[in-house]
Amino acid sequence: MFSNLRSLIFKLDPETAHNLAIKSLKFNFVPNILDEDKDNPLFKTRLFNNDLKNPIGMAAGFDKNAEVYNSLFKLGFGFVEVGTVTPLKQYGNPKPRVFRLVEDEALINRLGFNNYGAGNILERIKSNKQNGLLGINIGPNKNTENRLNDYIECLKTFYEIADYITINISSPNTEDLRSFHDQTKLNELLETIDKEKKTLNSQVPIAVKVSPDIDDQEINKISEVLLNNNIEVIIVSNTSDSTRENLNNIQGHQKGGLSGKPIEKKSTDLINKFYKILRGRIKIIGVGGVDSGKGAYEKFLAGANYVQLYTGMVFRGPNIVNMIKRELKELLTKDGVKNYTEIVGKKG
Repeated sequence: MFSNLRSLIFKLDPETAHNLAIKSLKFNFVPNILDEDKDNPLFKTRLFNNDLKNPIGMAAGFDKNAEVYNSLFKLGFGFVEVGTVTPLKQYGNPKPRVFRLVEDEALINRLGFNNYGAGNILERIKSNKQNGLLGINIGPNKNTENRLNDYIECLKTFYEIADYITINISSPNTEDLRSFHDQTKLNELLETIDKEKKTLNSQVPIAVKVSPDIDDQEINKISEVLLNNNIEVIIVSNTSDSTRENLNNIQGHQKGGLSGKPIEKKSTDLINKFYKILRGRIKIIGVGGVDSGKGAYEKFLAGANYVQLYTGMVFRGPNIVNMIKRELKELLTKDGVKNYTEIVGKKG
């Protein structure tokens, strides 16, 4: 069905098409697709001490304002991450700010944390109880005078309703945000968050989302800081502000974060590098180019415990989770495993 509609959808501006998708999900215009493997033990797992029916999550960026997370659970996602949310409402960067690279199966976006603000989103979630594991991705406002304080304000807003909170230090669309990859700055940020959690008497799990554009030295330093601060999950990775050399679409020069197929290998290689250092002490959510069972399989082999996607749904449609599970089941059955976790990290 989606294949028939795709050509029409792709005639729309990408941001307009996205808003249409949100409205369709919000008003249940997207059919709930029969899932033959809903309770298949091949895919069952746990994240933050919660049982999941599968390890496939929706990445932050799709449901920025927490409008359709329950609809996404109905489409089969094992967990959903909303946001990025900032303390105050902000428009984001000027339009046009999303570019669809059809030949490359990719997007470039420079949205800039456009969202309704923490207070508004808190009330929406409180009035619409989540039917699955819900993460909230947080970041600072563009013009804030104290980015550290913005993270704390969002933590204080969401700690009671989030199943986990992701610290976004890796968007390429907020100027200088990636400076938090610096070992000293990251350590200060995570220590401040931990201190605030103790003040709030909160056990909310913290994940950290990193950039794909880091080198081996940064990987080592970031791993050390995460381990020292008892972080439970690292999300590898966000969009890339490089990796443009092999793009075919004429809009490949656009400034912003590149997602989708062109960063698949880059993300998978980065997952494997983190896995070799962390060795299960911190769980890994793999993101970047996941649009098939084979793509998810490769992420698991590299060391990811779970995967997330967003761009894959743009190009494959709302049935993507079931498509991935079907293809993944064939690969796992050939391996003779009883649960996909048996292959995690087998790439070495």
